[in-house]
Amino acid sequence: MDYLSKFINYLMATKNLSNKTLTAYLSDLKQFLKVQENLLKPDVCAYINYLSLNLKLKDTSIRRKIITLKNFYDYLINYDYIDISPFAKLKFKFKQEKRLPKTLSLNDVTKILNCFNIDTSSLSTFAKETFIRDAALMDLLISTGIRIGEASIITLDDIIQSERTVLIHGKGRKQRLIYISSSVTWERLKLLIKYRKKSDNSYLFVNRYGHPITIHGIEEIYKKYLRKAQITTSSTPHYLRHTFATNLLANGADLRSVQEILGHASVATTQIYTEVTTNRKKQVLKKFNYRNKLL
Repeated sequence: MDYLSKFINYLMATKNLSNKTLTAYLSDLKQFLKVQENLLKPDVCAYINYLSLNLKLKDTSIRRKIITLKNFYDYLINYDYIDISPFAKLKFKFKQEKRLPKTLSLNDVTKILNCFNIDTSSLSTFAKETFIRDAALMDLLISTGIRIGEASIITLDDIIQSERTVLIHGKGRKQRLIYISSSVTWERLKLLIKYRKKSDNSYLFVNRYGHPITIHGIEEIYKKYLRKAQITTSSTPHYLRHTFATNLLANGADLRSVQEILGHASVATTQIYTEVTTNRKKQVLKKFNYRNKLL
């Protein structure tokens, strides 16, 4: 019996998971099946040791794979394929590594934005359209903190010009509206919309062939403007999301509102940004507080 296909079909029908999450589930299970010959009575501990000692995976990766397998065996139990889960009496302890979000300095963000404050009159038609796309894309990421995967699938229909908002299609097929508060960002979006309306393709951000831009394509655009801005610090587009969230909280925004704006399922995910802002405040107070120099 093909338990794996049945499980994936079950997830597709009942759990409303994204294609990315389903692919991760499938990959984890296929890896498990390569190592474990007896699917219904596996040696789970041996497999976990294999992941840790042979593949040298991080605890976070191993934890994710365990969650996948637990869900798989819970499914087998619920449908009476097995009587007891191999995870029933097992408990795993992992080191809890707390990673603080990495951000760009406001000076670096300004350098990136300055790349778009140029005269485009001498550019060719193709170069000008590419520049307009890049300016709108980079400014949108900076101004809203949306994920690059969310930016890549925005269509013209997702933009509500009368409300100056963009409908974002987030993880788990959840939607949220983002208000474009920056006038500069909004003007750049409107200019891109003007050019995009000439095309049959409804996507806002497209590549040179008119196809929707990919996540990899956005990463390459980001690298391009890091070079133009002469920023040598290694970073990814996701740093812009971290920078956006951190500065919202540092400037007084409440945690629940930031959670909704970012599209986090849990406020616990957003909570980590408060630690970054606290660290910054400590640095500022240590350096600039006049009281430090008084007896």
